Amino acid sequence: MTMNTSKLSALLGSRICHDLISPLGAIGNGVELLQMSGAADSAELSLISESVENANGRIRLFRVAFGAGNPDQRISAGEIASILRPMGQARQLTIGWDPITDMARDDARLIFLLLLCLETALPYGGDVQIEPSGARIVLRARAERMRHDPALWLQLHTDGAEVPQASEIQFPLARLAAAETGRSIDTVVEEGRIDIAV
Repeated sequence: MTMNTSKLSALLGSRICHDLISPLGAIGNGVELLQMSGAADSAELSLISESVENANGRIRLFRVAFGAGNPDQRISAGEIASILRPMGQARQLTIGWDPITDMARDDARLIFLLLLCLETALPYGGDVQIEPSGARIVLRARAERMRHDPALWLQLHTDGAEVPQASEIQFPLARLAAAETGRSIDTVVEEGRIDIAV
């Protein structure tokens, strides 16, 4: 049986995230030991600690968004919250999402990819609220300043859209993730407002 490119890419994402988590954890532990000793309590050490925390959060987010997972795998509400907290802090985003129970990893992957799409559109920060709406999930983003690029949003809907830059790969991946979970993506993009329903 041959393995498709999408599966290989997901396995590559998992491998990269797996290999980066251990050294980042070791750096974080070293910084924590230094802080506990009181020998190096400085602004520089605080900056390193904050950077390691943000990097760890980013890797965990990428592991779900870009990594491989089992079809029946689930992710807990607590883990979702712990992954999103550093994302919001580092990107000046207020992310409101309180899933009541755990959810299918494939659904969480789709939401994380769409959050990365919104992050691209909100480079100056903003507010994102995620909530259920019947059988669907709706992401509502609001900000005074947004990056409007219709070509990017077209990639959520059209297979023949222009090949994205590496920093924009979440757009076509979100389209593929939605198709894999049997969901459709509906978007409303206006000045100061983006709504995505899946």
